[in-house]
Amino acid sequence: MEIIGWSIIIVCFIIGFIGLVYPIIPSVIFILGGFLLYGVFFSFADLPWWFWLIEVLFVILLFGADMMANAFGVKKYGGSKAGIWGSTIGLLVGPFIIPIAGILIGPFLGAIIAELIFARTSLKQAIKTGFGSVIGFLTSIVTKGTVQIVMIVIFVLVV
Repeated sequence: MEIIGWSIIIVCFIIGFIGLVYPIIPSVIFILGGFLLYGVFFSFADLPWWFWLIEVLFVILLFGADMMANAFGVKKYGGSKAGIWGSTIGLLVGPFIIPIAGILIGPFLGAIIAELIFARTSLKQAIKTGFGSVIGFLTSIVTKGTVQIVMIVIFVLVV
């Protein structure tokens, strides 16, 4: 039973890291799910209150970082709210239309299309905004990945 429990927990953590590049997967929920499964399979007593407090704060940080990184990338390169929305929609749809490359092409094209249609910016500015959305997405991956690693390291140290 112990092997099954740890296997499921590790799978949750792996899915959490896959969720970094496939944003349709709620990565932080799978990391948190791994912690909860540890409590179910083994014991919640091993995980003190301060562990849960730290992890919940990290969860809040991850949700905020995800939204802020995309918005920051688009805004820094002169994009509008339309560019942010287009980038977000492209990020969610892109991987389904173009399986691997869609992760980067989706937000890029989404931001460009939204800027051209809704914000009525020039093509040059729309492309600049598209690059900003990709930079924001990549920054988000690095930031969230680092926080998720810290969350798991704290878990391993506590357990």
